[in-house]
Amino acid sequence: MAEEYNSSEIQVLEGLEPVRKRPGMYIGSTGYDGLHHLIKEIADNSIDEAIAGYATTVTVTLLSDGGCRVDDNGRGIPVDIHPKTKMSSLETVLTVLHAGGKFGGGGYKVSSGLHGVGSSVVNALSTHMVAEVYRDGKIHHIEFDTGKTVKPLEVIGKTDKVGTSITFYPDPAIFKETTTFDYDWVVNYLRHQAYLTKGILATVHDERTGKSDSFYFEGGIKSYVRRLNDGKEVLGGGDIFYVEKAIEDSVVEIAVQYNDGLAETMRPFANNVLTPDGGMHVVGFRTALNRTINDYARKNGLLKEKDENLTGDDIKEGLAAVILVKLPDPQFEGQTKNKLGNPEVRGYVDKVMSEYFSYYLEEHPDIAKAIVQKATLAARARKAARAARDNVLRKGAFEGLNLPSKLADCSSRDRTECELFIVEGNSAAGSAKEGRDSKIQAILPLRGKVLNTERAHLDKMFANAEIVSLIKALGVGIGESFDINGLRYYKIVFMTDADVDGAHISTLLLTFFFRYMPEVIKAGHVYLAKPPLFGLIKGTGNTRKIEYIYNEEALEHTLAKRIEERKAAGTKINPEDERFKQAGYTAQQRFKGLGEMDASQLWETTMNPKNRTLIRVNIEDAEKADAIFTKLMGNEAELRKNFIQSRAATVDLDDLDF
Repeated sequence: MAEEYNSSEIQVLEGLEPVRKRPGMYIGSTGYDGLHHLIKEIADNSIDEAIAGYATTVTVTLLSDGGCRVDDNGRGIPVDIHPKTKMSSLETVLTVLHAGGKFGGGGYKVSSGLHGVGSSVVNALSTHMVAEVYRDGKIHHIEFDTGKTVKPLEVIGKTDKVGTSITFYPDPAIFKETTTFDYDWVVNYLRHQAYLTKGILATVHDERTGKSDSFYFEGGIKSYVRRLNDGKEVLGGGDIFYVEKAIEDSVVEIAVQYNDGLAETMRPFANNVLTPDGGMHVVGFRTALNRTINDYARKNGLLKEKDENLTGDDIKEGLAAVILVKLPDPQFEGQTKNKLGNPEVRGYVDKVMSEYFSYYLEEHPDIAKAIVQKATLAARARKAARAARDNVLRKGAFEGLNLPSKLADCSSRDRTECELFIVEGNSAAGSAKEGRDSKIQAILPLRGKVLNTERAHLDKMFANAEIVSLIKALGVGIGESFDINGLRYYKIVFMTDADVDGAHISTLLLTFFFRYMPEVIKAGHVYLAKPPLFGLIKGTGNTRKIEYIYNEEALEHTLAKRIEERKAAGTKINPEDERFKQAGYTAQQRFKGLGEMDASQLWETTMNPKNRTLIRVNIEDAEKADAIFTKLMGNEAELRKNFIQSRAATVDLDDLDF
């Protein structure tokens, strides 16, 4: 008998109930990212006041009792009665979805908040929220619990200041993973906002630790580009191209400077929102940049009539650029706002960049010549790489054509279950081949340390046997022919010794993937294996058992715990014995490298999906990662020395996680 389905089965969620019912729809997740998205939603409103020219300070305070307060000196949210809701505008903004000053009506010409749901969502997901507005000489105060008004709006005093203060406490019933705010996240967020909003003072205070940082950049995105090139040698001196131009009802702001590296570092923004997947503003920028540089090169005889035009790939080597467009109605693609879709912006950016970058090149001939020469060198390397590429790139995913001879491939043709272990040394590779699950696990041994690809063009990479083997095995191609759909393995695991040399090899491999195949990392396919450092042995012969320990701290904890257990059981402990004997073990083994483990040990500890520990590599902050790779793998030895010295006292060589 079918169950009756009628109107009583239909749920009607009122007010902010939908937010608490499905929080992920509004803030993406209820983990670390979603928690910090709450700060962004409130602080973005203060930033919008600054973009509009009404606020000069934004302060985020992480409170000692677990809350967060965001203050600004803007106009203050209106407190008069809203004609539609019959509540104060302040209460409306904080309790009604899709209410705010960003839906037309003259509240903001430009804002980062596309959907206008931020403040009310934060209120719904907080156990308690307090809002104070300073305007018209009065302090207006209101309080909420889980989005419901518990203390109505009232005037509680007089004041000379203006602005808004919002305090909120994340609800642990929603954010089960953590409700502890990360100071470094706030620092990073406010630093970026200060770069993008000239003249704003952005400050973070942490009452929990006493830490405090402030950011103020008179140069705006010029200062941002200077930071992107920190530690790199810039072309033609220290001058930065910069333009800010109003066009129609929008504003285009661009800063560009070239360095002597191979990687491009571009940060595109629309209304202070990072658009990592680009969009129309990036298309307009690239079109103008490529055309302008080629035109200059031909006009000044740096490209001959017979020469091909420089390509976009040639021109973007060493480029550091920040593109910021401000427009009244940004059309972002997707809830995450990763890409800007406004077609008119392409023309705006193209026009501004073409005109003003042409002037810049004419006025800075040394820089212009250096840019063209660098791009020309990149073109030569590209042509040399193309000549060698046919020998490297695979023709298909599983036909076995051109696979490296030293690859011990897996038999499965379902790549979602296939794993590639990149193994340091022939000895460890031999154990790995013998101990693996050959259906799903492939082994690629490395001989020595791979090429440092931070400073190597593709033509040099194609001449390196280890890099060529890796490219062949992966199946995705490289450079202009890269296609992630050809990836032959769902997991790519770096399996190196748990020592400094192993960490260096992992860093070299990470450099290669970060610079030439970042999409593979972003898609979550790159992992670091975690082999044990110690084996604690009990018994002998057939009764012999090994307990594996992965770092020094865990070893000491395990030994201390076992010793206390033996004491509690009345066992007499001889303090003159070695620690492992005091703890009741027969012997202690230290694995200096993977090659010291036999096939069964390597399988049991590092390769068996049931027992192993794998660390997935994420690009959490591409800008920070870029800076670290520049320091560790670039040409500036002094930067590397300072980086190592500043961390030498605190680094744990047994816990080198990336």
